[in-house]
Amino acid sequence: MKKKRNSKEDSRQASLFDSMFFESEPLTVAGKIQAEQMPDIEGVLPEPKQPAVKPAAPEPKPAAPTKMLFMSFGSGSSGNCAYLGNERCGVLIDAGVDAKMVFESLERNGIAPEKVKAIILTHDHGDHVRYAYAIVRKYKHIRIYCTLGAKNGMLRRHNITRRIAEYHQVIYRETPFTIADFKITAFDTSHDATDNKGFFIECGDKRFVVATDMGKITERAEYYMKQANYLMLESNYDRTMLDTGTYPEYLKQRIRKDTGHLDNEVAAAFVSQNYDKRLKYLFLCHLSHDNNTPEIALSVMRNALEAKGVTVGDCSNSLETRGCDLQLYALPRYDCSPLFVLTE
Repeated sequence: MKKKRNSKEDSRQASLFDSMFFESEPLTVAGKIQAEQMPDIEGVLPEPKQPAVKPAAPEPKPAAPTKMLFMSFGSGSSGNCAYLGNERCGVLIDAGVDAKMVFESLERNGIAPEKVKAIILTHDHGDHVRYAYAIVRKYKHIRIYCTLGAKNGMLRRHNITRRIAEYHQVIYRETPFTIADFKITAFDTSHDATDNKGFFIECGDKRFVVATDMGKITERAEYYMKQANYLMLESNYDRTMLDTGTYPEYLKQRIRKDTGHLDNEVAAAFVSQNYDKRLKYLFLCHLSHDNNTPEIALSVMRNALEAKGVTVGDCSNSLETRGCDLQLYALPRYDCSPLFVLTE
């Protein structure tokens, strides 16, 4: 009769010494050694443990973009369109300027059409959407991002084919969405179109805000504009020029209303009262041809800021203005702006 093994032997488990010589000991389901059923085999080593496979190191992420690129192709009731991008890609903000001019201007600045991933639309007025379908029909990789209300407003107001729906990506108020390297949040603005929106655009640690076509600054627009490093803000009309100008009274009333446009004084008061040192560039947009001038709009804004102790440059990158707290520029109504490289 075989000797019963002692409890110490019975409790042996696989350990760091698995590679040493031991008798093979089958285990029950419960893990106890069954000595009585052990075969009489000598010189057999148990299967060596396979070394644990070390997980592969994750691939390094591409370096975060270090700058934003901004360019306007026209700003005003004649047509609005701008480009915002980085070293890799970008988006168009509105599509109210001739597509040929837009893409030729981009290519002259080294930006190929393939880098343009989308059009984001603020609202459905013709001066913001007129060329949207022409762009996506030619560059089929581009998609149109706007709310469902804005898309339906386009179809209702304008002679735009319903095939534009094939390129449409629906967005929702204050629900962030991503286009390539950009995280974008749409917020309500006060204007007399369908479902008007501004945009809060993030790329890395940089924040660009689009706030155009609004008769007043709403609470939500204020919330997002206060966070901007770069702000594109409407400064549509000079109050005196509008009051004494040739527009019919009904049109003057439409412009003055809370759902109309923003005048120079209101825009300047908001920026000067809420100025924060993280705001580096201010682009005045949608200036009226008949009721404003770039000189007046810039002067009103500059005076309000300087009264608060803010030094204001002119975006010329001259030695005199390079170190100013804020760079200020009025976007041309009919022409292209320079390509701005925003690194601060």
